[in-house]
Amino acid sequence: QVQLVESGGGLVQAGGSLRLSCAASGRTFSSYAMGWFRQAPGKEREFVAAISRSGGSTYYAGAVRGRFTISRDNAKNTVYLQMSSLKPEDTAVYYCAGATTGWGSRNQYDYSYWGQGTQVTVSS
Repeated sequence: QVQLVESGGGLVQAGGSLRLSCAASGRTFSSYAMGWFRQAPGKEREFVAAISRSGGSTYYAGAVRGRFTISRDNAKNTVYLQMSSLKPEDTAVYYCAGATTGWGSRNQYDYSYWGQGTQVTVSS
């Protein structure tokens, strides 16, 4: 069982940056691939980024590639999402998720564990 707690969300102007963190409980964090998803009001939850359990492979949605960077620190049981050049369309609740597969997945149904989400609002 893994519990995930996100932090770092907030209000930022367009063009600004934020770093989200997701702290995981348990001693098996390094066994899980991790992902970030987001859900805007009235829209379905969508994939943002994922990272393999070793951190050696990363995956991004086209809308964020080149602006967002996912990383992890297995010693700290934490995964990060560095977001730069933020746009109003990035406004959403951001969720981190853990998958028992070793590789990152774009499919939310591959993820067994979810955090409660953190709000990111980008003003124009």
